[in-house]
Amino acid sequence: MRLNFKWKTFGYSVLITFLFAAIGGAVTYFGMPQFEQLRQPFLSPPSFLFPIVWSVLFLIMSFGAAIVYDSESRNVPKALMVYLIQLTMNFWWCILFFSFRLYLFSLIWLILLIAAVIVMIVLFTRINRLAGLLQIFYLIWLCFAAYLNFGIWMLNG
Repeated sequence: MRLNFKWKTFGYSVLITFLFAAIGGAVTYFGMPQFEQLRQPFLSPPSFLFPIVWSVLFLIMSFGAAIVYDSESRNVPKALMVYLIQLTMNFWWCILFFSFRLYLFSLIWLILLIAAVIVMIVLFTRINRLAGLLQIFYLIWLCFAAYLNFGIWMLNG
């Protein structure tokens, strides 16, 4: 597994990814008072843990995207397009869930996001195995988020 990676690319990748994260985080932050009033499903982590986990995940995602960008594969544009699509979907999930409180629709949206991330993982892995494997952490967290979203919909719908 050859790792062709430039720190400058990683910097740009972090900047783009965290721009999505910052806007989504602001939406989430303003929706947290209502969120904390909801009945939570079993295994719900404390609220302070979410920004920590998301920050680590966005950093790992950025690293994978930078590896893909710096590769010499002709599939880079397609893989990065799916990366940007799933980032956009992630951002919109925050709005649907925290601002509009559309818990069932958010869950459906989240399932579509999970599907997009699976496609991204496949595309990244075809270009660079490490870049794809790094996204598995994100996929696992999204599956856990789907469990939480489902629980909140069931308990508060």
